[in-house]
Amino acid sequence: MRKRKKKPGLPPGTLVYIGDNQDVKTSMTLFDYDAESLEEVTISEPAKLQSYLAENRVAWININGLTDVDTIRKIGEIFKIHSLVLEDIVNTDHRPKFEDYGKYYFSVVKMLTYDVKNAEINSEQVSFITGDNYLLTFQEIEGDVFETIREHLRRNKGRVRRAKADYLFYTLIDAIVDNYFNALEYVAEETEQLEELLLNDADTSVLQRIHRLKRELIFMRKSVWPLREVLNNIDRLEPDLFQDSTKLFFRDVYDHTIQIIDTIENLRDIVTGMLDIYLSTVSNRMNEVMKVLTMIATIFIPLTFIAGIYGMNFQYMPELNWKSGYPLVLGVMVLLGLGMVMFFRRKKWL
Repeated sequence: MRKRKKKPGLPPGTLVYIGDNQDVKTSMTLFDYDAESLEEVTISEPAKLQSYLAENRVAWININGLTDVDTIRKIGEIFKIHSLVLEDIVNTDHRPKFEDYGKYYFSVVKMLTYDVKNAEINSEQVSFITGDNYLLTFQEIEGDVFETIREHLRRNKGRVRRAKADYLFYTLIDAIVDNYFNALEYVAEETEQLEELLLNDADTSVLQRIHRLKRELIFMRKSVWPLREVLNNIDRLEPDLFQDSTKLFFRDVYDHTIQIIDTIENLRDIVTGMLDIYLSTVSNRMNEVMKVLTMIATIFIPLTFIAGIYGMNFQYMPELNWKSGYPLVLGVMVLLGLGMVMFFRRKKWL
């Protein structure tokens, strides 16, 4: 909600980028290909895109950076994209979704990457517009998980060059979902490290890491859970822009998504259990400290009683005139203390 402070009062369809990457310049790259040839170019003006929209070829236009809303608006005019779709593209806080606009499909997916240096999960909204012979992808920043697919296009590996735009869309979604597994591996490793720390030395820093890990898992769940609905909607489509043969591959991605969600739920349960273990460990440690202090205080209660009797300074106390009175009282106090310690050990209180 903090990001939307510029949005209230503006009419629907107004393009205002609300993301955090305000310094990323908008750039466009294009892969125009068929089974026999491929052309990879950098596009400087949106108007040049029209020359690449041949019916017997597929054009993949990737837009990095969403700050130049004029460029995005021009792209929308070329491909006849609804203004509300363009608004959703620059509003980068949407949950994953899939919408049918007749001549094209609009999809939003969260691309998650794990930052090893800062030990945190980064999220980027990727928007897809899939037509009959073109695919538009909108990313907030440069860098993604699609480099393997680009290499397959360049080297004509696999079936992506021989298929239509729907199969290219599948390969990109599959790459994003596969990268979820990589992020989860780092999270699982951190979970194992925290479990070892809990058993050895649980301090406040461990508690902070547990809370941070729990927030990251909740964030991942919010990013991945709606993807099931997206893939279900694709599976229920009529064989128009998406062929039945391609839907089979989306079902495989759906299975991977379910597996990821199950893994996230399992890790959340483990982290929640770790939080309970931490609280129990701290409580047990406090109980041990309080037990020792209580034993010490209990031992000194009778010793303090004896010392208090002979500290009253009454005139007629016969023990005050004994030559051996002082060492005798000290001996009694030592024996009394040792006796209480032996009694506590026999009761297994120490």
